[in-house]
Amino acid sequence: MSPSNTILRGFLVSQLCVGVIGNSLLFMLYVYSFLVRSRFSRPINPIFMHLVVVNMLTVIFAMISYIMSSFGVRHFLDDAGCKAVLYVFRVTRGLSICTTSILSTFQAITIIPSNSKWAWLKPKLSTWTCCSFLFSWLINLLIYVHVIETVVAKINYTDVGDGYYHVYCEIRLSDSRTKELFLGVIITGDVLFMIIMMLTSFYMVTLLYKHRKGAQYLRSQSLSSQQSPELRATHSILLMMSCFVIFYWLNNFITLYGFYSHERIPTLGIIVVIVSSFYPTLCPFLLMSNNKIISQFIYSLSILRITCFQRAFGG
Repeated sequence: MSPSNTILRGFLVSQLCVGVIGNSLLFMLYVYSFLVRSRFSRPINPIFMHLVVVNMLTVIFAMISYIMSSFGVRHFLDDAGCKAVLYVFRVTRGLSICTTSILSTFQAITIIPSNSKWAWLKPKLSTWTCCSFLFSWLINLLIYVHVIETVVAKINYTDVGDGYYHVYCEIRLSDSRTKELFLGVIITGDVLFMIIMMLTSFYMVTLLYKHRKGAQYLRSQSLSSQQSPELRATHSILLMMSCFVIFYWLNNFITLYGFYSHERIPTLGIIVVIVSSFYPTLCPFLLMSNNKIISQFIYSLSILRITCFQRAFGG
């Protein structure tokens, strides 16, 4: 086995482990916060929980095929396996885009000043968030039914084919119009959600700039500390969306190149998988960077340990 294949296998396995462990850890911390410290739980936490679950599934279903291929497994997926794996991957990736957009919109509305003309949106946040989740699931489940209809397993494992490449599966389309229509629907939806992210990000950056100027002018330590949780969440979301936009457009550029290329590109599939998995892998760590949920969990454990020790010593 070549050294390059060994390095690639190690990188894929490492990226899968980091993505699954990071998202699982953050999900368990949010569940703990919801069940044990429910009075300290914020309304935005369910969106974070949904995002990390979707990201974890995206990483798993994106990388499992290429990890098995790197270990030399030739026939890992049949027709049903190809349809299931690629369908779940496309749906969860679409849900990741939708959830990130919902998250940015939620946070932008949350930090709206109470004297703003848009303050009336705050009481409707919970209802609109639930409706947005239902719409996101419905639209992604319906759009990617096309994947189930067109994806089949490869007969020849070593056949690379032209254009877009998957190690075990291939797309069979009757004509180019169907392919262009499918791509057009996906790109239109993605661009729509991207515009929402950009608008809400611009609004949050503007508010943060105004808040910083006001804090410097007033020299009010109490004001700064009072709003610090929302400001930390806003910083995390802005950082996360910047990462998302970079890897999203890079992934789309490579994918579109593969769809319209007539060259044989055996490494294109693995490049797309690695790039598309970077955001869901890094996302939990970006969220934890400015989030006190870990320190709160450690503090709760220390309090529990002290309480148990006192009871044992007292008994």
